[in-house]
Formats: sequence, C-alpha cells, structure tokens
Amino acid sequence: MATLIPLGDASRQPRRFAVVTLLIILANAYVFLQELAKGDAFVARWALIPANIEHGRNLVTLVTGTFLHAGWLHIIGNMVFLWAFGPRIEDAMGRMRYLVFYLIGGVVAMLAQVAGSPSSQVPCLGASGAIAAVMGAFIVMFPRDRIRSFVWIFIFIRVTYIPAVWLIGVWFLIQLWNAGAVAGVQTGGVAYLAHVGGFLFGVVTARLWRRKTAYGY
Repeated sequence: MATLIPLGDASRQPRRFAVVTLLIILANAYVFLQELAKGDAFVARWALIPANIEHGRNLVTLVTGTFLHAGWLHIIGNMVFLWAFGPRIEDAMGRMRYLVFYLIGGVVAMLAQVAGSPSSQVPCLGASGAIAAVMGAFIVMFPRDRIRSFVWIFIFIRVTYIPAVWLIGVWFLIQLWNAGAVAGVQTGGVAYLAHVGGFLFGVVTARLWRRKTAYGY
C-alpha cells in the first residue's frame, strides 16, 4: 500500500489569503451536505450525464457536476489537492481570474469526459477535472517549487519534499495511461479523461491568466 498526499508549496507563500480557494472548498462542502440530505434524486438532477450533453440537454450540469462528489473520500481527497495547489495559482492569477479559470477548467474537463464516451448514461461528477487544471497551471508557473508531501508506504511514514515537476508530472502520466486503458468503457469509476482534459487546459492557458503584476511569476 502506498499513499502520497500533497500538503502545500514549501518554496513560497502567497501574498494574500486564498479567499477564492477557500470559498470553492466551502461550496463543495455545502453541495456535498445537500447530497447527503437529499439523496440520489439530488445527484441525478445535478450530475452530468454524457448522453444528455451530446443531445444538448442539461448543459448546466457541465458546471454543477464539478461540485458533486461520490463520497467522503472523494471530496476530502479533492479538497486536499485543491488546498495544496490552489492558493499559489490564485495569488498568481488574482482572485477573479482564478475563479473564472477554475470554472472553465472544470467545464473543459467535463467536455473531455463527454467526448470520450458521448453516449454514456453513467453520471460524471467531481471537482478533480477543475483541480487538474489548477495543477496544470502550477507545473507551468512553479515547476521547481518543492511540494511538502505526506508519504506512507506500508510501515514507512514521513513528510518529504518533492519538486512540483516530478509530483505533478508523474500524476499526469498515470492519468494519461489510465485514460488510454479505459477509453470507450461504459462503466463507472475515475474520470481519467476529465483529469487529462483539465490538466492540458491548465498547461496551455496558464500564462494567459497570470497577472502581469505578479512579481516573480
């Protein structure tokens, strides 16, 4: 058993508190509580169904689906990754640019998943595609930054520091490999194509969103 959890950027601190990142986390938490309270009917209404998008129906779920999660581990894992990488990108882009970037990244990620299985009736939900966009931007802006990470391999437990280019780069290669392995499979599971799509959006557009006055970025 091996677990690696990014805890944050050890190389720099944002100049302002990450208000937008925190609000996104709170929004995800609120929606998850609504899922718990209202059950499957709530998920069915707001989760993305690729077949619906293909036919131009329920387009709002391209956004709402990114705020839904399949369980406690799903949302906690996503929010830990967002808090590890989001504050630095928010600081580099500015709050409003970062919010728009995050939302568009989530939509692009969802569209990538739809493109891979357009006739699927399997709900697609989760913030991981939008977070992948944030990680894509991070590897472009701060490739040499060291990410403080919690590592657990069997009985070996420690906090270590891993260059962003390696941590995020390996993560992306895993997503890319799995996306190729499951392409065309009409079953539930991890939305690897959404991860790949969101990440590539972040990599390609990151510098377009960066504030011109962002010192050192």
